[in-house]
Amino acid sequence: MIEIKDVHKAFGDLQVLKGVTLDVSNGEVISVIGASGSGKSTLLYCINGLEPIQSGQILVDGTDVHANDTNVNKLRQRLGMVFQQWNSFPHLTTLENVALAPRIVLKKPKDEAREIASKQLDHVGLGDKLEVYPNKLSGGQQQRLAIARALAMEPNYMLFDEVTSALDPELVGEVLDALRMLSDEGMTMILVTHEIGFARDVSDRVAYVHEGVIEEIGPPSQVILDPQSERTRKFLSAVR
Repeated sequence: MIEIKDVHKAFGDLQVLKGVTLDVSNGEVISVIGASGSGKSTLLYCINGLEPIQSGQILVDGTDVHANDTNVNKLRQRLGMVFQQWNSFPHLTTLENVALAPRIVLKKPKDEAREIASKQLDHVGLGDKLEVYPNKLSGGQQQRLAIARALAMEPNYMLFDEVTSALDPELVGEVLDALRMLSDEGMTMILVTHEIGFARDVSDRVAYVHEGVIEEIGPPSQVILDPQSERTRKFLSAVR
C-alpha cells in the first residue's frame, strides 16, 4: 500500500502541493487528472523520492520514503516509474537497455538479466525488436521500451507521468493498450494522464487535482461522468 498523508511541497515561494492525502491499495489503479501546473507530476516525484517534501509523510509498504535513514535506491526497486520522455540509451539495443538495471542494480547474471529483458519486451509487444536500437523505434515503441525497462525490476507499483503526452496521436493507442494490459494483470498503478476516456475505462478511482489539492476523488462513474465539484465540471468541460 502507498499512503500519502497531508503532504506539502514547495519550490521556493511557490506552493505546489498543499496537503495531499491519498491511500493506494494493492491492485488499485488511480488516475490523476488536472490542469498543467496543478501538482500532478510533482506528486509522483515525491512518492518516488525524487523530490523532497516540506511536511507530511509518504509510506510505501510501511517505509517512510523521506525518512533520513531510508535507502531510497532500494525503495525505488519497488516503485517503477515511466516519464514523459523515454530516456533510453541510444548506444544499446532494446534488449541491452532493459537488461541493464537487473544486471547492475539487482546483480543478476548476464544471461538471467537478458532473459528477464526478453520476457518484458515480449510482454509489451516488442519481442521482435530485441536487437533494434532505440533510434529505429517509433515514439510509441520507445515508450513501451521504457515500460519494459521499469517492469524488468519487478516492482510492486508503477507510476506513470503523462506517458502519452509526447506522442503523435496515432501512437497513443499502443501505449494505452500496454497500460490496460498491466491493469488487467492486477498491477498497482498511479497514472498522471490527460487521456480522460482512458482514465474512465481503466481506473478504480480518479483524482482531480486543482492547485495542489485533491478537489475530488472517487470512481470514474462519479468524478468523470457525474462530478460533484464545480471545478471538476469546469475542467472536464474544457478538455472534452
